[in-house]
Amino acid sequence: MQALPIAHDISLQQFNTFGIPARARRYLRVEDPAQLQALAADPALAALPRLVLGGGSNLLITRDEVELLVLHMALMGKEIVGETADAVLVRGRAGENWHEFVQFTLAQGLGGLENMSLIPGTVGASPIQNIGAYGAEVKDLFHSLTAFDFTTGATRTMSAADCRFAYRDSVFKHEDGRQLAVLDVTFALPKAWTPNLRYAELARELEAEGIAAPQPRQVADAVIAIRRRKLPDPAEIGNAGSFFKNPVVSGEHCARLLEQWPNLVHHLQPDGTEKLAAGWLIDQCGWKGKALGRAGVYPKQALVLVNNGGASGAEVLALARAIQADVRERFGVLLEPEPVMV
Repeated sequence: MQALPIAHDISLQQFNTFGIPARARRYLRVEDPAQLQALAADPALAALPRLVLGGGSNLLITRDEVELLVLHMALMGKEIVGETADAVLVRGRAGENWHEFVQFTLAQGLGGLENMSLIPGTVGASPIQNIGAYGAEVKDLFHSLTAFDFTTGATRTMSAADCRFAYRDSVFKHEDGRQLAVLDVTFALPKAWTPNLRYAELARELEAEGIAAPQPRQVADAVIAIRRRKLPDPAEIGNAGSFFKNPVVSGEHCARLLEQWPNLVHHLQPDGTEKLAAGWLIDQCGWKGKALGRAGVYPKQALVLVNNGGASGAEVLALARAIQADVRERFGVLLEPEPVMV
């Protein structure tokens, strides 16, 4: 117990990008894996329900007081750790800021992560959500990670197969992965890099800049410019980025929707299903720029819910549920929230 500086009644407002003014009954800033080993070895502490917290950018706190033991992952460090025949291996510890880690890789002359520039959050959280943007996902560059297993009190190395990556999903979001805390993540960045310009918006941005053969840094700059135009800065307006996943429907369902809404934004998937643009669906229901209480929908991007000032988690949740109900009634599609709700 003496080795673990557990704090009590700590405000979590600065630790979640929505800026929800909740408090944690118990809080531990984790700066060394040995702290997790000590926690797992203490029967009373090990029995407590836990919330593993990174940057708080994929979190909605819906209550005033969080009863869980909050483990704030603050392990720091980033470095090149080796190479394979085709890639350079770069490792970031769990507490590193994701965008700063991407910038670090670019400074080493390494491409691969640039399409995911400016995504808020930490390196440790990136595989949990299998974050992605502009045609790239963590799973595409993932090599391995180290996780602490609370059931055994030991660390383990996990491969991509172990992580069971899917769209905005991984083993860590399911029951058999909830006893794991990510300590560090290693990425395999290609030696033979080629730009990923599958998203037309990104290609147009580079074309407008007169860049025909972009380098990784130029792609990153284009992504940053687009995101800054479209998305609010959490430091200025509380938000958790995209609040809903883009729903995937059957080809038949998509065809029926296209008969009524020919401008429906959809993307054919390899298995014949169709991924719809959640932001488009929300916009068609008239929610862009609207508010319920102190929570609202960002005027420039209907996929982003915002704290307009002083909103509670309950208000944001009520807004999300109202949007879900409207989209389901109009399109027969259930929107699934991205953030973890506590």
